[in-house]
Amino acid sequence: MARTLEEKDRAATKAGSLQNVVVVGAGIMGRGIALASARAGYKTSVIESDPGALQSARAEIEKILDRSREKAEIDEAAARAARERLTYSATYDVVKGADLAIEAVPESVAIKAEVYRNLAPLLAPNGVLATNTSSLSITELAATSDRPARFLGMHFFNPVHRMRLVELVRGLETSDQTLAVGEQASRTMGKETVLVRESPGFVTSRINVLIGNEAFAMLESGVASARDIDKALKLGLNHPMGPFELVDLVGLDTRLSILEYLHRTLGDKYRPSPLLIQYVKAGRLGRKVGRGVYEYPS
Repeated sequence: MARTLEEKDRAATKAGSLQNVVVVGAGIMGRGIALASARAGYKTSVIESDPGALQSARAEIEKILDRSREKAEIDEAAARAARERLTYSATYDVVKGADLAIEAVPESVAIKAEVYRNLAPLLAPNGVLATNTSSLSITELAATSDRPARFLGMHFFNPVHRMRLVELVRGLETSDQTLAVGEQASRTMGKETVLVRESPGFVTSRINVLIGNEAFAMLESGVASARDIDKALKLGLNHPMGPFELVDLVGLDTRLSILEYLHRTLGDKYRPSPLLIQYVKAGRLGRKVGRGVYEYPS
């Protein structure tokens, strides 16, 4: 059956024919993916049921475009063209006929499955579904959709407009043509890709959460201050951001959710730091709420 679907994919879809992209979720990752898509030349629709989040996404995209223009990274014509390619919607009406849908909603199989049920009737017949999950099983998510052969992971990194990597993750039934669509879209957005066989946490999340978790353990035991731990990894290991700067950007609740999943699937070395759990319980979730490991005055 999988071979038959691949043959149908090859006959009906060409990776280079991608034109219309839908991004579901207007959070930090969704808005970044949408901007990258629009700048790449794709007609891009952003779907978000929360009016506040949708408005925030539009404002941030505008700010990034303005800043890029001021830094001469793009000219006025390119910024205007990117804006014109973007559509913002609270409903799925804009999906009709889309070639690629990238889901960037919270890390919950149930929430993501509901998104796929809404998308399925509206995508182009050979449209590809991608998830931006950083840790969940691509095979499990694909099984909740109507197109497991045309389903893959496209794991972007934050901030999307600066980070060059996309992890392309292959599930059990992901076809070669589907991977080609993901590769084409990523490269058109100016990204480099690595191909990952499905495994909990893929490549980067497994390594990154271990570093972050150890940083919390050191902070809890008084080895060094948060700022000095961040400084040490930036200057000593050439990391662009320290582990606490990064977790505040990603969200402490998001990091905890990933650790809990990896702890369940890969074992005790991924047990979340008690201090991280305390911070999340205290509502210190990072930049998005103004307070995480560090405080961010409004």
